[in-house]
Amino acid sequence: MILVVGSTGYLGSEICRRLSAAGHPVRGLVRSTSAPARAAELTTLGVEIVTGDLRQPASLAQACRGVDAVITTVTSARSIQPGDSIPATDQQGQLDLVLAASRSGVRKFIYVSIPQSLEPCPLTTAKRTVEQAVSASGMDYTILCPAYFMETWLSPATGFDYPNAKATIFGDGHARSSFVSLGDVAEYAVQSLDNPAAQRALFEIGHPQALSLLEAVRLFEQAGGKAFELQFVPAQALEAQRDAATDPLQRSFAALMHQLAAGIQVDPARALQAFSIPLKSAAQYAEAALTKAML
Repeated sequence: MILVVGSTGYLGSEICRRLSAAGHPVRGLVRSTSAPARAAELTTLGVEIVTGDLRQPASLAQACRGVDAVITTVTSARSIQPGDSIPATDQQGQLDLVLAASRSGVRKFIYVSIPQSLEPCPLTTAKRTVEQAVSASGMDYTILCPAYFMETWLSPATGFDYPNAKATIFGDGHARSSFVSLGDVAEYAVQSLDNPAAQRALFEIGHPQALSLLEAVRLFEQAGGKAFELQFVPAQALEAQRDAATDPLQRSFAALMHQLAAGIQVDPARALQAFSIPLKSAAQYAEAALTKAML
């Protein structure tokens, strides 16, 4: 049995779909406050639903019972659940999950983290703390550190409004960053279960060709045949927003935007050598996203 924590999220649900398609028995941790439609989708896939919450340690022990492997994708950075916070969810909640898994005899723990060189912020602190706990747990583990998700950072949710040919550009738009597709990260997580090269290992994940935001705009312009209207947010303004934020989530999101303005690249060579996964390029993502937007 494989427990997926974060199963109703975008990445977690895609992992559940791929695990079920491969014939794995899957259990999804679902909060009582989660949207019923999301839980129903998991049930349709054949996922066993267990109610629990990272902020309720007793529920984690129950969820881990009889489980061979745990995959956790949870982050409050994408959550709209009341009471979520980076200290409570991304840090203490994940630490409690590691402990529950270890005590339950879980063989394999797969943790989805963030790039190692991301600038300091509450999210960075939480992720690094949990990484240390995972590596010291005694379980076999794989820590995946994906680059910026194209589905998030090249999407209307963060100002990259490709359906309307508009984009908010962080910084001057020339700094290059690594990007990766959510589906490819899901595939890394699934393959980490049985890949000998993924035993007690940490991998940074990203497309080998880094991309600037202006280069991403050009890919969408070429794919859609329409020029974009651009709005620039200076890096200094993002830095000021980060430094003025008092809430850990707001400070972390501002840090992520500031880091994108400055550029951040991961080295995916080790992951590319250990796995055989054809990564989606930004050009392929642009084609698919614009096609979907026109439906």
